[in-house]
Amino acid sequence: MSDAERALTALLELMARLRDPQRGCPWDREQTFATIAPYTVEEAYEVADAIGRDDREDLREELGDLLFQVVFHARMAEERGWFDFAAVARSIHEKLVRRHPHLFAGAPLEPQDLVRAWEEQKAAERAAARAPGAGGSAVLAGIPYALPALTRAAKLGRRAACVGFDWPDAQQVRTKVLEELAETEAAAAVAGEGPAGAAALTEELGDLLFAIVNWSRHLQVDAEQALRAANGKFERRFTRMEHLARERGLRLSELSAAQWDALWEEAKLNHG
Repeated sequence: MSDAERALTALLELMARLRDPQRGCPWDREQTFATIAPYTVEEAYEVADAIGRDDREDLREELGDLLFQVVFHARMAEERGWFDFAAVARSIHEKLVRRHPHLFAGAPLEPQDLVRAWEEQKAAERAAARAPGAGGSAVLAGIPYALPALTRAAKLGRRAACVGFDWPDAQQVRTKVLEELAETEAAAAVAGEGPAGAAALTEELGDLLFAIVNWSRHLQVDAEQALRAANGKFERRFTRMEHLARERGLRLSELSAAQWDALWEEAKLNHG
């Protein structure tokens, strides 16, 4: 048995011990798929955060936390007689083999064709899995609602584009963005006139955001990553402004607009 096999076996045994009805941990025993799911999402974000910070030690630890989430869900499924961890591993192994025909099925593909073939294989799997007569969109099926909204919008756009529903180029999407911006501004002008106006503004702003995500997609920019980077930049600059104000004995709540602007420009100059 390899070191990886021993480590995984020990983890699976530990999970069984934690869930043991008589000798297990009271907290672990009472958990369900629904109560654990938020932790699973949180751990995935913490993995992404460690990658973004280029922290290899933290990444190792966070990957372990995420793996434990998979083991936890698999154990609860095994207790219900649905499947076990081995079935989970076999399932992803089989799926990856299917989705790499250029490696395992003697179907040579050029690099530019790999993404297309991957999406076609996923589409075929989705179509095969759908029950006859099932409602909803076959093209858009399986995109989780729990995804961050920007990421889900991009996935919806890519799926629709696979069957030809898309703007022809980035310039056309830009035109759509400007159109949605004008509609948002018009809705904002009457938003204070009651609940209907506020609802219309929310709808138009959503349309604008959706158009921007698709413009990003055409520009080959990941909107979620771009916004994360912008968030990080804002946080760095604001933190620098706090330090500058503190060094000069200034209270943030008492700064004028001109003082805020001056601090912002100074923070940009020193910290990008």
